[in-house]
Amino acid sequence: MAAAMSAILKPDICVIGAGSAGLTVAAGASQLGAKTVLVEAGRMGGDCLNTGCVPSKALLAAAHAAVAHRRDKELGLEAMPLRIDFPAVMARVRRVIAEIEPNDSEARFTGLGVTVIRAPASFTGPGEVVAGDRTIRARRFVIAAGARPFLPPVRGLSGIPYLTNETIFELDRLPTHLLVLGGGPIGVELAQAFRRLGADVSLVEMQDLLPKDDPEAVEVVRRALAEDGVTLYERHKVVSVGRDGPGLVLEIEGAGGRRRLAGTDLLVAAGRRPAVEGLGLDAAGIAHSPQGIRVDAGLRTSNRKVYAIGDIAGGPQFTHLASYQAGIVLRSALFRLPARQRLEALPWVTFTEPELAHVGLSETQARATGPIRILRWPYAENDRAHAERRGRGFIKVVTTARGRVLGADIVGAQAGELIHLWTLAVSKGLAIGAVAGMIAPYPTLGEIGKRAAGNYFLPKLFSERTKRLVRFLARFG
Repeated sequence: MAAAMSAILKPDICVIGAGSAGLTVAAGASQLGAKTVLVEAGRMGGDCLNTGCVPSKALLAAAHAAVAHRRDKELGLEAMPLRIDFPAVMARVRRVIAEIEPNDSEARFTGLGVTVIRAPASFTGPGEVVAGDRTIRARRFVIAAGARPFLPPVRGLSGIPYLTNETIFELDRLPTHLLVLGGGPIGVELAQAFRRLGADVSLVEMQDLLPKDDPEAVEVVRRALAEDGVTLYERHKVVSVGRDGPGLVLEIEGAGGRRRLAGTDLLVAAGRRPAVEGLGLDAAGIAHSPQGIRVDAGLRTSNRKVYAIGDIAGGPQFTHLASYQAGIVLRSALFRLPARQRLEALPWVTFTEPELAHVGLSETQARATGPIRILRWPYAENDRAHAERRGRGFIKVVTTARGRVLGADIVGAQAGELIHLWTLAVSKGLAIGAVAGMIAPYPTLGEIGKRAAGNYFLPKLFSERTKRLVRFLARFG
């Protein structure tokens, strides 16, 4: 018994955290023939499956369907009176999680040959981790322990019940009036979702809404939220939160002074902080701060045997970035190949309606690099958008003066799908002519990008010089 309690595992690679990043490394390493240990104290699948991407998009699907009748009359349809069964909506959200869960389950990874340990992990030295009754001495370690909701220092917050993205999907009753603290992607998506499902919603943001996105594109989303009935308090600070009988009250402060907002429920969506606590990082000689574990371009920590990827590495917090980083670690740790992350072509999407997507340099960032061109095309001039009554939005493409694609912003229907082309263009350094010259199927929303790209050539194509050339050539019959 004593021998079992002190069992020492010596795998090729030990992964701490079974979210998107950790699961990708564990699956890849095991299938490539490496002895792999995966340690997870919480739920397999991590934030994305259980409290992030999957449940939020399932909830948004219901929310967007709830207002689809707005276009029905324009399409010649009479909508039936809508009744929202909120408990049924949330039950479906949980069913979606359950349907995807087997892909991330302990049974699946055990079947792949991974040793799965369900216990908290902590470093006890530069090359050793203890998890439950197991000691793990691996050739390489990968920390993929994710992030947790950030709780801002608001007076009174610790003394009241509040929701975060980790608890809001457990609701079975629709909030009467949801107060949302934070206007980033999580706050904005959930604010729109709950408003469309019937709750009153007030959102408070210290800066402008979606501050990392293009201001012109954000304005389209802002108008959509206002039309939905979300009350926005941008550039307002939350001073305190307290109870008012069975409800809650936020005291907020902005340019117009202080005011009180009354509601029934509070969602704290003020961002997420890397979960660096409790991992014994100091014992392993791993440099870190509340902002995350410090890594180099190859995602190695200050301890060369240890990598850190995903949200805990302190960079942008996206599932697709975590999966990309996992591939870098596999190349480096297993094949000893030089591998560095490059984020110039990192896309992101906010899944409001309309969607907002971005890749590459913003207009402001690009202007700092030298002369640029801005190319645009509105959804309102796209035939498919007209046919489906989805004319809200536009594309903005940023290129160098010579036409190399630097970045793109899209706000409108299916923006998250349309950004794929521009992610490829930025990552490969394509010239705008590659898009302008392609044959795009008609009628599709994708033509918006081709038309924007074509604008690069219009000034020269219809210039006086070109007209003179055409007239000259006409003389020869």
